[in-house]
Amino acid sequence: MFRAADSVDSSPSPRVAVIVPAYGVAHLLGEALDSLLGQTLQAWECLVIDDGAPDDVAAAVAPYLKDPRIRFLATPNGGVSTARNRAIAATTAPLIALLDGDDLFRPDYLATTTALLESDADVRLVTCNARIFGAVPAERACFEGKQGSGDGLRGSLADVLDRSFGVYIGTTFRRADFDALGGFDTTMAQSEDFDLWVRLMLLGGHARYADQILGDYRVRPGSASADATKMLLGNIKVYEKARTALASGRAEHAVLDRMIAESRDALAFEHAINKVIDGDSRKGLAELRIIPGQVEGPVWRAAFAIWRVLPGLARPMLRWRRRAHTRGMRSGLMSSRAEFQP
Repeated sequence: MFRAADSVDSSPSPRVAVIVPAYGVAHLLGEALDSLLGQTLQAWECLVIDDGAPDDVAAAVAPYLKDPRIRFLATPNGGVSTARNRAIAATTAPLIALLDGDDLFRPDYLATTTALLESDADVRLVTCNARIFGAVPAERACFEGKQGSGDGLRGSLADVLDRSFGVYIGTTFRRADFDALGGFDTTMAQSEDFDLWVRLMLLGGHARYADQILGDYRVRPGSASADATKMLLGNIKVYEKARTALASGRAEHAVLDRMIAESRDALAFEHAINKVIDGDSRKGLAELRIIPGQVEGPVWRAAFAIWRVLPGLARPMLRWRRRAHTRGMRSGLMSSRAEFQP
């Protein structure tokens, strides 16, 4: 069901379509749309989709439909990939930007990302830095170091695969590329965004990074990004798909093999912690000790020394660590390795 304003839109043809999934975030949707209305680039269209949401997205979006650039689409629930595919199909602009219904754009987001895409045909996607806020121990930037292995502004396929070039969810890309790929993979229950970034990079060219905080990423309690095990399983599926798609002999195969191995080690790490938290400390701690690269450093050595004397402390300490590390996870493979600090 489409809803839009009755007035005729006399604005220029939109340069970019902003896709706003709003499942379960009706109470936050106004902040996202206000950030869109505040863009310095005004030649956009927006499709808000509720995907069979349990809350009243229609009421939340209604005040914004007086702007003819904003439309609303109500559909049966199909998951975020299906929702985004449906929304993108209902728009026409040559560029696509993603804005989740609980996140925010800074005023220059669209102006910056569209200009970078329009000025370089070899750019497959444009990402940026963002502020992480909400259910996190402290607000911080999404990316805190140099991006990728090159000049810090351009990322290769290998850089995206090994996560040295991080891609923020609020990313802009070309409709033609998206259509060539067949859209988001609706079989992906997790990591569907990472899967799209990788498949875009498989088309050739490079990713582009705008070294500015141009968005605000909200972490909510219980959000999908808070489940490390599911995220790792999703990442492994992405890597395995990419390995199948890449021609034999490509250098990226070595990167993929390494990332799959590291992801499986990180998954074993999460499973071992689960065993400790669920009460089987002896077996869980034994498994933790033998997972390569996951429990290194002085803090882990001190923790294992404590647990040898007081094994009962392992469960509350690892439960605390799990809470700390499942809120606003850092860029890279996952934040499972190294110290107890968040």
